Amino acid sequence: MKIFKVILFWIVSCTWGILMALFGVLVSLSLLLSGHKPKIFHYLVYFEVGENWGGFEAGPFFVTNKVAELTIKQHEAGHGLQNIMLGPFMPFLICIPSAIRYWYRKIIVKTGRKKASDLPPYDGIWFEGWATQLGKKHFG
Repeated sequence: MKIFKVILFWIVSCTWGILMALFGVLVSLSLLLSGHKPKIFHYLVYFEVGENWGGFEAGPFFVTNKVAELTIKQHEAGHGLQNIMLGPFMPFLICIPSAIRYWYRKIIVKTGRKKASDLPPYDGIWFEGWATQLGKKHFG
């Protein structure tokens, strides 16, 4: 049964979710050429890069910091499941808003306008909370 899920995940990622999968292939090739080694998290491929940041999803691929906790990997894998559900709408409904929100939060804290503890929880917005729920449920 597990092999069926893996095959189905990759087929849907490379068809319905092709926009993010192509982005993931480009990111992965860049990371491979720069000497980063791919790793496997359940049936997604991921890379570890840098320190002191979270991660980002790119279809069936994701990138995290070098010491990412299990919860970060689950969350990014949850975005991978969102990709196979939302397909070509994923960049516009999840990825772009998520990136804008991430950088907004980072800038607002770095400039001293707010403390990180004063911001709403990261999962407080629907698409991030949904990714975390999917990741914990399917990659626990």
